[in-house]
Amino acid sequence: MAPTANRTLDGHKLLVLLGVTGPPKSLLGTVFRLEWIAELKDLFPGLEIVTVRDVAWNTPSFQKKFPDEEWKDVTILVTGSALPTADIAPKLEYVQLQSAGANHVLDHPLIRETNVALCTASGVHGPQIAEWVVTTFLAFQHQITRYVDIQRQSRWQKLAEPVNDAVQQRVGILGYGAVGRQVARVLKALGMDVYACTLHPRLSPESRRDETYTPAGLGDPEGILPSKWFSAENTEGLHGFLSSGLDLLVITLPLTRNTRGLISRSELALLAKQKTFVSNVGRGEIIKTDDLIDALEDGVIRGAALDVTDPEPLPDGHRLWSTKNLFISPHVSGDSSAYAQRVYEVLKYNLVRLSEGRELTNKVNRNEGY
Repeated sequence: MAPTANRTLDGHKLLVLLGVTGPPKSLLGTVFRLEWIAELKDLFPGLEIVTVRDVAWNTPSFQKKFPDEEWKDVTILVTGSALPTADIAPKLEYVQLQSAGANHVLDHPLIRETNVALCTASGVHGPQIAEWVVTTFLAFQHQITRYVDIQRQSRWQKLAEPVNDAVQQRVGILGYGAVGRQVARVLKALGMDVYACTLHPRLSPESRRDETYTPAGLGDPEGILPSKWFSAENTEGLHGFLSSGLDLLVITLPLTRNTRGLISRSELALLAKQKTFVSNVGRGEIIKTDDLIDALEDGVIRGAALDVTDPEPLPDGHRLWSTKNLFISPHVSGDSSAYAQRVYEVLKYNLVRLSEGRELTNKVNRNEGY
């Protein structure tokens, strides 16, 4: 049955959980600004808004601030990972996660056993992760880390190897969602050719559009930047993409049962001709770690940048730390002072759609896992 319009959101109760513990961290922190509450009340006069901050989930302190009986009228929940049981929150309709991924809550009974709409904060990471991808790639191309080492030795020395600038190089983006589309936008501006690869075929212009949240003026919502599209729905499609002459491979896929271990020795071997630089900002488990190490040490690929690893956190003494031509950061590419503002924008965008009786954006497909 199609949703019904409710312009004032009369009868709805929004609960925002701030400062809850457990992975992932509460990305709104303790911030839900008074002006945001005022804006939502102005937009939706019938909406009741409650915030619970600075207490750990499912503790006596939480129960004191928000007793179980308060859940009975909650229809909308903003959370990091804390979720009630269905019997405690019988009217809950919509859960807005503060994270772009949903894999950490998919097995919760509320999500597994009910039809409550689950929406991610996909899109809030696009600008900062794209900057991380471009920064690490260009730093490798221009040998910035080597020049930093030379500077620390107080020496004026030019390296002999010529720099290959980005113009007319080709980037393949594996996972053309919000992050991938912003990566495409920035690298296209540098003169690179963009190839996109999605998990399912997108053969028509309509299928290549993306209505999920994107900061205004960014990304590629119409899907017009790639000069060629591929699908990784089967091994043949994935291998065709990886064999298409990529100078840079950017992995932005979510972690699902279909993407775990997707890139292994045989896939990395397809990158040997171009000695492709690999950038992973998706999840560490998408690449088989030992196979990546071997590909770097054997020169199959010329370099890599990882913001995510398997295992994670990466323990002291792990082989990855000493692998050549590799940059590692501790899962920080999505960090931004604008994060909380963008999560709020996703929430507001969805509340507008809810009030108009429209389908919510960033809605998780439980079967696909994203």
